Amino acid sequence: MKLSRSERDILTQLQANGRISNVELAERVGLSESPCFRRVKQLEESGLIRGYAAVVDQRKLGMEVTAFVQVTMAQQSDTDTQKFIACVQAEEHIMECYAMSGSHDYLMKVVARNIDHFSELAMRRILKFPGVKNVESSFNLQEVKHSRVLPIN
Repeated sequence: MKLSRSERDILTQLQANGRISNVELAERVGLSESPCFRRVKQLEESGLIRGYAAVVDQRKLGMEVTAFVQVTMAQQSDTDTQKFIACVQAEEHIMECYAMSGSHDYLMKVVARNIDHFSELAMRRILKFPGVKNVESSFNLQEVKHSRVLPIN
């Protein structure tokens, strides 16, 4: 998608602060209020801006553990894959899940209250998702970088 300089500036500002007022946004990107508002609406309607959300501190919510779980499927049947994906989407502690190339089929980011809670999630839920053959978990020891801000070129 080809973006104008104003649209790139708008996206940069909104990624930094999704609650910025249209007045302040227009001022920062060098547009008057009405054209700025229209451009934001166009970016939303095009699907380039998918939504707005608050960034919540998981530790303050009591989610002390972050695990990266590699899942290997027993087979790649369409039925098991669809059921697996439905289970993943329904599990609120699975924050992200990606189909992967390489030795594992899926990579998940899972949050849990503590190691016992994670053990329950892994052994009583994830391992029992349809088609799952094996899981391997690695734990976050320190967050070095966490960003949802995409480079706008």
